Amino acid sequence: MRARASVEKGAVRLEPAAGSAPTPWGARFRRRAWVVIATLASFAPFGPATTSAAQEPASVPVALAVLAFELEDVSAAGALTRPDAAKDAETMRTVTREARRLLAASGRYRLVDVDAAGTGPAGSAIWRCDGCDIRIARAHGAEQALAGVVRRVAQTEYYVAFRLSDATTGRVIDQQAAFFIGSDDAWKSGVRSLLRRSLLAARPAN
Repeated sequence: MRARASVEKGAVRLEPAAGSAPTPWGARFRRRAWVVIATLASFAPFGPATTSAAQEPASVPVALAVLAFELEDVSAAGALTRPDAAKDAETMRTVTREARRLLAASGRYRLVDVDAAGTGPAGSAIWRCDGCDIRIARAHGAEQALAGVVRRVAQTEYYVAFRLSDATTGRVIDQQAAFFIGSDDAWKSGVRSLLRRSLLAARPAN
């Protein structure tokens, strides 16, 4: 099921696509769902954080390491059934490619190749590894690091979050999260929506 987004007064409103059939999880959201782009400080599952406004675009593109977006499945279905790991991995590769494409196309960033970086210590998630994203970015000569996660909470409900950090000082520059309605084929559009309405929301420099 795909969701249709619209914007009103700084919020993202997702509406089911026309003609789409209701789902067990979607039935609870018959009224229009408001998806507010919130900081991770107010979203406990992703931990406390300090946020800042979207960066003003720089005249010289910033060398950015965009780490592969990771999946956290905390849905009831994920706990009861064996997930399709291969399908999920391919979906997350699509998500990462879309995030990188969007950031590179903005002209504000020069992407640094970190595909060979792998995961955190002992295969742990980079998103949860304290400082792994910063160390990887620094090792590859990037000025900033962006780590991201898709958190599936139900078959048609998920969160997207990202954290942008300074690779030299380790300071968190910006981090945001948003809730969306849609199945896994909509994760890519969720990531795109969040980045456009937060990190890339600043007006281009004249």
